[in-house]
Amino acid sequence: MPGLIRRIKDRLDPDRLLQDTVRGFIEAQATRHALDLDRESWSPQKPLKLLLAGYTGSRNTGADVRVEEMIRQFRHILGDDNIELTIMTTDPKGSAGYFRTVRQVEVPLLFPKFLFDECRKHHGVVACEGSMFKSKFSSALTCMMAGALGMANAENKLSVGYGAEAGAMTESLQEFVRDVCRDSLVICRNEPSRDVLGRLGIRTTSGTDTAWTFEPAPLDVGRRILAEHGVDGDRPILVLCPINPFWWPVRPDLVKALAHGLGGQYRREHYRSIYFHDYRPEDEDAYLRYVDAYADGARAFAERHGAQIVCVGMEKLDRHACEDVAARLPGGAPVFVSDTYDMYELVSLLRCCTYMLSSRFHAIVTSMPGLVVSAGVTMDERIRNLMNDRGTPELFLEVDEDDLTDKVIDVLETLARDRDRIRDAIGRTIPQQFETMGRMGIDFLDEVRRVYPAFEPPRRPRDPLAHLPPLAPELRALMETYA
Repeated sequence: MPGLIRRIKDRLDPDRLLQDTVRGFIEAQATRHALDLDRESWSPQKPLKLLLAGYTGSRNTGADVRVEEMIRQFRHILGDDNIELTIMTTDPKGSAGYFRTVRQVEVPLLFPKFLFDECRKHHGVVACEGSMFKSKFSSALTCMMAGALGMANAENKLSVGYGAEAGAMTESLQEFVRDVCRDSLVICRNEPSRDVLGRLGIRTTSGTDTAWTFEPAPLDVGRRILAEHGVDGDRPILVLCPINPFWWPVRPDLVKALAHGLGGQYRREHYRSIYFHDYRPEDEDAYLRYVDAYADGARAFAERHGAQIVCVGMEKLDRHACEDVAARLPGGAPVFVSDTYDMYELVSLLRCCTYMLSSRFHAIVTSMPGLVVSAGVTMDERIRNLMNDRGTPELFLEVDEDDLTDKVIDVLETLARDRDRIRDAIGRTIPQQFETMGRMGIDFLDEVRRVYPAFEPPRRPRDPLAHLPPLAPELRALMETYA
């Protein structure tokens, strides 16, 4: 009897129901392909139509930056005249002005039928969200990207995950990914992710994140924004990038959706539509300890070193965390959030800072070309992997550690004491990441040619650096300094 109850409960789980629905559409796609019903096939006379499946539109700066660089790299290695790109967006207003010349198509929150209809219009799918295969934030997000890859596999089309991270997944999500992505190529941004996917039998190669080559607005833009909010550019600046790490994952919940729609319940937990944060009273307590540690540690460090504190929200969801930390600081602190500033402005601002404490992976990545010394307070493996890869494993903390305030002070003091050493480690990392990103471009091009042997890209040497998008002068200078 307990086994039967568990099986019934599993089948009624909204995430599993979503996975089964997408699986059914993938099977229908394979049947339609076999019957040759309205098939979209590539030929050398056509541009290669690629659908980019990800998380754009939510004003998540990291997601937007990495996709922008992916697009620039694809245009460079495949040739502008040879491709036609479409990107999925959760909100066209949120992604307006980004990804120029790329067609944007809105993906509904209930997406299975959308994937069935949209994927077949293209010659391939590229999944582009960094947190591609994990349940930490939302199994539904992984279901959407893996489902898009599965739709391409059903028609024997190009199916690539680009710059992917893989972590812990629920049992049902693991089964889903293993089944629908078995014919995909996933280019992972670190070796632990390859291990996770390798255990599922998925073909992988080594890669990195694609945000490394991003060119923000000139530094004068960041300095101007800071000055407008009273920040003195001649003094050290400590930038804090907090989040709420305790209200994930987001899950579909029809009961909560009904209660929210009829009586306004679950307002705090509500994410969008039928999706709700998993947020309990004990999570709120943990969050308050976390923001206290951020604020108390930063205040002690700033007083000791004469530093100014600013808060940056890399996603619009981070506004409340930034405001909660700022409210705990004497006199407050300026708050800059992605719902007000675009990705070019925010990254410019980050690179004007001296020190960084961040729970956002891409705040660290995009600040590193500016040699901003950074430490992380992490909720998952992404910042942990990054710090290990750049040779500074002592510079990350976990969001739920005991005595977090004291540890925040210690890690910030390490940034100040060892600033030259850390800047050197960051600088030496940049050329390595560029070379890896170039190799990703080669692997991607090889996969395109495997699926479509007649595709003719622009001729260039098989050199990783020749497969990078054009680099800004500042990035070329870093290459020369640290190569």
